[in-house]
Amino acid sequence: MEIKFINRKTGEVQIETPPGEGFLKLLYNNPFGKMLLLPLVKRKFLSEWYGRKMNAPSSTKKIAQFVKDLNIDMTEANKSIDEFSSFNDFFYRTLKPEARPIESEFISPGDGKLLAFEDVADIHKFFVKGRKFTVKEFLNNAELASTYKNASLLILRLAPNDYHRYHFPYNGTPTTSVKIKGDYLSVSPYALASNFTKVFCENKREYCILKTETKGDILLAPVGATMVGSILETFTPNQPVNKGDEMGYFAFGGSTIVILIDKNQIKIDEDILTNTKNNIETFVKMGEKIGV
Repeated sequence: MEIKFINRKTGEVQIETPPGEGFLKLLYNNPFGKMLLLPLVKRKFLSEWYGRKMNAPSSTKKIAQFVKDLNIDMTEANKSIDEFSSFNDFFYRTLKPEARPIESEFISPGDGKLLAFEDVADIHKFFVKGRKFTVKEFLNNAELASTYKNASLLILRLAPNDYHRYHFPYNGTPTTSVKIKGDYLSVSPYALASNFTKVFCENKREYCILKTETKGDILLAPVGATMVGSILETFTPNQPVNKGDEMGYFAFGGSTIVILIDKNQIKIDEDILTNTKNNIETFVKMGEKIGV
């Protein structure tokens, strides 16, 4: 199984090789892994244990090899490799402001591979990665799901080598977040291909609504993942924010942000929609324009 995506800046089709590829294939593509290992990996104690391990000072010895293996550009970071106090400190590192310029219009809230649907109802026509995905199941709220039943849907998947802080895609005022309980399932491409619905509708997640003056209510939902102990907010609810202001960050692991927008107010860029229809993700960076 090759994991392909479009590099938006170059237009090239590239192949992603997730860290721990062999283990992920065992978990999600192998009957033995699904039966015996996956239930263990989903347990909260394992995620919390690994989170503590990544917070330990001794975990800094993992950073240099991780950077080398995944070809991470450390010139963008505010700290050098030897300045981090733990692997997690490195993992949710902050970047220099010039590393992620904030472009015009509606922007990506983070770095990652993006799928986008102009109308969430379209998912019933060709599904996502071959699996049905409903807003009602994801939000666990029928009334709220009805509000967004014809919204545009964006799914931004962060890989472990990506910048793991996420930001507001537009000016507005965010509500208090609502937490939805769930497991810590991987959001790797192997997990998505195996059972897209389970990953998004049974994973630990939360959402807040960014209320804007001119573009309607934008729903922003971070999704946790295997080995991620928590989704960490850094914003103050009910206080105005500017486009590009930080919303929060993820600890170690792959993670995802699901976004629902009013399709009559914001139009997703056509190249992203076309790539999605061709069943391929588009790599974008935080601050990059993805709609108007």
